[in-house]
Amino acid sequence: MLIQSIHFTFASKDADTIEALFRQLRDASRQEPGVIQFDVGRSRDRPDVFALWEVYRDREALDAHLASEHYQRLVANGVRPLVQERSIERVVPI
Repeated sequence: MLIQSIHFTFASKDADTIEALFRQLRDASRQEPGVIQFDVGRSRDRPDVFALWEVYRDREALDAHLASEHYQRLVANGVRPLVQERSIERVVPI
């Protein structure tokens, strides 16, 4: 199992657009066979900050996710160009 915790910060003007993109990403990603869990949250105190919690069966499932049409459309061509700050931690369960 592979877990990713990702935090993103965006310009305030882009935050609602990003929420819509992340909702689409969440819904599509949950349909992937190697995805165990895929959740997205938005900070109440700083609404331009989002957190993703992704759990994959293994590295192959993560690679399949990164190669998916919806990832390319929603993240590579939608979210990434608008990111101001991003941090990612990849962990394994203990």
